[in-house]
Amino acid sequence: MTYRSILVGTDGSASSFLAVDRAASLAGATGAVLVLASAYHPMPEKERTTAADQLGDLAYKVQGATPAEDVLRAARERAVSAGAKEVETVAVEGDAVDALATIARRRQVDLVVVGNRGLNSLAGRLLGSVPANLSHKSPCDVLIVHTTDGR
Repeated sequence: MTYRSILVGTDGSASSFLAVDRAASLAGATGAVLVLASAYHPMPEKERTTAADQLGDLAYKVQGATPAEDVLRAARERAVSAGAKEVETVAVEGDAVDALATIARRRQVDLVVVGNRGLNSLAGRLLGSVPANLSHKSPCDVLIVHTTDGR
């Protein structure tokens, strides 16, 4: 089976960017479309106003851009550098697991790539982690990239 479309989730963390690198490399090697996705929860207006007051112009790097859009912009640059030829981005409000599973289903992707961060943590074992929960909800193959050093 050849992967024609690959979805990778990113939250802007170093760990998630390693998953983006691996997914982009795979997409470049197979000629697959790479879909970069970032799930987010909107900041309540009161917190947004407080952040803007405290940070001034630094509160939003790009006028009207959400933090998820900033993450996706950086992820796109990494993906292209890692070899991806055709890259699409999508920011989705909500939980990461549900967002990735929904995107995978709607876009009929062949592979979802995520980092392993959270699999070995206490919180991950008690509450579940994105990679573990996604492996149960995904409509397609899931590649869990080793993005932590195990410490």
